[in-house]
Formats: sequence, C-alpha cells, structure tokens
Amino acid sequence: MRPAGFGNFLLLASSLLFAGLSAVPQSFSPSLRSGPGAACRLSRAESERRCRAPGQPPGGALCHGRGRCDCGICICHVSEPGVYFGPLCECHEWMCETYDGSTCAGHGACDCGKCRCDGGWSGDACQYPKTCDLTKKQSNQMCKNSQDIICSNAGTCHCGRCKCDNSDGNGLVYGKFCECDDRECIDDETEEICGGHGKCYCGNCYCQAGWHGDKCEFQCDITPWESKRRCTSPDGRVCSNRGICVCGECSCHDVDPTGDWGDIHGDTCECDERDCKAVYDRYSDDFCSGHGQCNCGRCDCKVGWYGKKCEHPRSCPLSAEESIKKCQGSSALPCSGRGKCECGECTCYPPGGSRVYGKTCECDDRRCEDLDGVVCGGHGTCSCGRCVCGRGWFGKLCQHPRKCNLTEEQSRSLCESADGVLCSGKGSCHCGKCICSAEEWYISGEFCDCDDRDCDKHDGLICTGNGICSCGNCECWDGWNGNACEIWLGTDLDFLPRIGRNGLHDLKCKHNVGIRPNDRENQNIK
Repeated sequence: MRPAGFGNFLLLASSLLFAGLSAVPQSFSPSLRSGPGAACRLSRAESERRCRAPGQPPGGALCHGRGRCDCGICICHVSEPGVYFGPLCECHEWMCETYDGSTCAGHGACDCGKCRCDGGWSGDACQYPKTCDLTKKQSNQMCKNSQDIICSNAGTCHCGRCKCDNSDGNGLVYGKFCECDDRECIDDETEEICGGHGKCYCGNCYCQAGWHGDKCEFQCDITPWESKRRCTSPDGRVCSNRGICVCGECSCHDVDPTGDWGDIHGDTCECDERDCKAVYDRYSDDFCSGHGQCNCGRCDCKVGWYGKKCEHPRSCPLSAEESIKKCQGSSALPCSGRGKCECGECTCYPPGGSRVYGKTCECDDRRCEDLDGVVCGGHGTCSCGRCVCGRGWFGKLCQHPRKCNLTEEQSRSLCESADGVLCSGKGSCHCGKCICSAEEWYISGEFCDCDDRDCDKHDGLICTGNGICSCGNCECWDGWNGNACEIWLGTDLDFLPRIGRNGLHDLKCKHNVGIRPNDRENQNIK
C-alpha cells in the first residue's frame, strides 16, 4: 500500500523533470492541479502574479522573459544559450567572478552567477577585506605590477588589492593588477570589440577565421587551409609553436621586445636564438659560449671548439691556418663549402648522408638529381657529382636524346619564348629543348631566360652551394634553409621549405646544386 500523498509526489517530480533547471517557489502547493492534465485551480491573474518578479506591475514580463508560466510555476527555456534557471528563471550565469584563480576569491559562495561574500569581505569577487591591518606602504607594495606600477595606473589600491577603474560600468579594465584593458580592442570606426570579428582577452584581439589585424579589421583573401599551409614549419607545426599565423604569415613571439628583432624569427618562427646561449639571459650576447656563430638556433663552432653550444675545447696539433688549408684541397672553401672542418678533417653535410662525400666533400651527387629526384634522368649513372650518360643520351643530367623524332620546325616551335625568340637568344635548340650557352655560366631556365646572378650569395657562392638558383630564387636542398640556403637545420626530414627572396614557401626542395662562376658543364652534342 502506497503512503498518502505519493501520487502528488510523483506529480511534483514529473513537473520538475520537464521544467529542466527551473526551481519551485515556496508558495507552490501540490494541490494547484487536481491531477495530471487537469485544469489549474489558480486564476490566470494569480498564476501570472506568481511567475512575475516581486515589485513588477501587472503586465510585466513573466519568468523574466526566459520561460513560460504554467499554473504559477516558471518552466525555463533550456534551448537558450547559457540555460536559464532559478524559481523565476532569473539566473543565467553559472559562473561567478574569480580573483587570483579562485571563485569569489575563496571568501564567498556563488549564487545565481553572483558572489555572496562571507562576513568581512566585499567586491564582485569578494576580493576586498572590509578591515585592513596593512600600512599604506605595505598595501601599495602588494599592488605593484611587474614594472613596479601600482595597479598599472588603471585603478586604486585597497589593502593590497587593486580596484580597477570601471566608472562607466563596462568592466573592460580587469586583472589582479588591472593590467588588462579591453578598451584597446574597440575599433575606432565601428566602436565594436575587435570590429565584431573576434574576441578580446586582456587587450588583445583574437580574430575569427578569415580576419586579421590588431582589431580584426582586415579580411584575409586566402582560405584558412592555405593560410595554415604557408605557416607550417618544416617539422609540421604551425609557426613552430612559437607564434601565431595571420593570413599566411607568422607573427613570432618576441621574447626580447627591447632588441631590434626577437630571439625567435624565421618565416615559420623556426629559428630560436635562445638555444645558442650557454645561460639564457635576454640582456646577454653570450652566444655559443663566445666560440661560435648562431645560425637559426644552432651553433657553428670556431675551429678548436665543439659541443651543442661550443662549450668544449678541442685539442689539435695543427694551427687554425694549417687545419683550414688541409680541408680546402683544390677548393677555395674549406670542405668545398659542404661540410665542417675540424683539425684538418672534413665532416660533410648532411652528417651520415651518402650523397656528399670525399676527403674535402668534393663529391656532391645531389648535382645529378633533377627536380623530381631522378638521378641523371634515368639514363646514366652519377660519379662524384657528374652524370655519365648511357648510349643515346647527353647533357648535364642526361636529359637530351641524341636521336630526335621531331622535325626542325616542330623543335624550333617548342624552343621559342613568349616573345618568339629562339631560347631567348642565349642558347641552342635540340629536339624541342633549349641548351643554354656554356660560355655564359649564369644563364639558365627552360628558355634560357633566367640570370642566376640574381640569386642570393653566401661565402661567395650562389645559394651557398646548398641549393639551385631558379630564376632569381634559391631552392634549397634537404636540411638547408635561408634566402641563400646558408642555414643548416640539421634534420633528415624529407619535407623542407624552399625560401626564396620573396619569403614564400614552395613545396619540396631536394635537388640540384648551387652554382659557382665557371662551374657549368659544357654540353657538346656529338
């Protein structure tokens, strides 16, 4: 046998379930309806009075306009953002103000989105003590920010706690030391926060996809996918996790705003000069322990020193001059510009690789590869960086067949540049392909229309000998970076960027060689 009133209890439980997060006012009585689906025993006026906030006149909003009135009970809307709750749907904030990481500063309770402070505490987050036993000097000391400015000059100090200046009631100045001023996010033209295209946090706009600018005022003309692709570093991270991507360009986190440029730099923020410092100190220039040069966060040690930060001396019976001379061999540069000289011995780049070798790194089999990585066009073998072509083929990369199935007219038509000149007047045509003049070593390109002298140089070499010049832009090999391919990244990744003088990234860079004057191979047809 069920206890008395059990049916009314079920009715109450059911009404609460369907009311979502609504609560029942104290004046509620289980007998407002005689049963499920029955008519309400309250008059319409009485029902609406119970759903109206105290002090509201007849005709005022029911349930604060956030729910419907059902027989004197507010059924709050649960589909609205934020989910309203409370006896009269008066609450729409789940979270209360925090101070120094604690809700209601640990001195109150959160009730309907507002802090109810314990005795002796006040403030939106219960952060201000009503009585203070600190001297003014002690109080002010506790209110100083990292620059020793009291409340960041944007508020007043109350017993060691900053009270931010929000006299206009918008609450845009906040933070433990009033260090955040979201008024800086207001667009001057639209007077909206971040131009209506982003969110503001501590005075900085975080823009929606497709928008950029200090106040999200500019719309990006490339897709988010393309923007991310351009910002992706060689190791696959967006801006190397050291910056933010804005419309395809990385804005690196500048850890040294006092300097001319930050310790973190590079088109994808891939370079971190802090890695070169023995003991990191933003005001110290002690790179590579004073015994080397920092290149993109890696130390190139002077002769006689080694280690990640050139911290270890290396004993060598040779003088520096003797060591370099021994590493030069027949080349003008130590290790042919393709390795590192240590006590008269060369370590070729990349370490552990097999394509650059020789006593002075004089052999570079990368010279034998075309842009697709095919050795000698598939028609020959590579010997110390030079192609030995098979029968029926010739050319630097064995790319030209000795026999041609084209007529002379067909061949010439394929060799004409846009202006109708055969091979731009700087080469000869063979089977529809231009062979640039060997006398002018700097001429290159499909129609002999490029001048390799336009590419960047380092150590007197075009593209530093670590890439190929392609119509004014250096295309670097694996492991090399920079406008002149002068930076060794020290990685064996198959995917590395090519960075030309325009700073944009192409897809793959794995091929051919930088050019030195008079280094072009004669291509005689036999």
